[in-house]
Amino acid sequence: MSEIYKYHLFFCTNERTDGRQHCQQHDAISLRAYAKQRVKALGLEQVRVNSAGCLNRCALGPMLVIYPEGIWYQYQNKEDIDEIIANHLLRGQIVKRLQR
Repeated sequence: MSEIYKYHLFFCTNERTDGRQHCQQHDAISLRAYAKQRVKALGLEQVRVNSAGCLNRCALGPMLVIYPEGIWYQYQNKEDIDEIIANHLLRGQIVKRLQR
């Protein structure tokens, strides 16, 4: 049986009210929605973009992890998301400058 998805992207969209850092401080929900829209627009049917609760790395900034490799990325904006899609998802190349 073949795999349905080649890649799963999990975006931390955690929001805290206790004063500690959290990914939603950096508009993680909106940037996850942007990634989902771009993946769909590019016809990447073997890519699934998911929301995740806390991935316990919020202090590093907005985080996402791509499976099956388990590659962690810290991103800031749509341009970073585009770079991850273009390089990691389309070319299979890790974006070293964003890897954490």
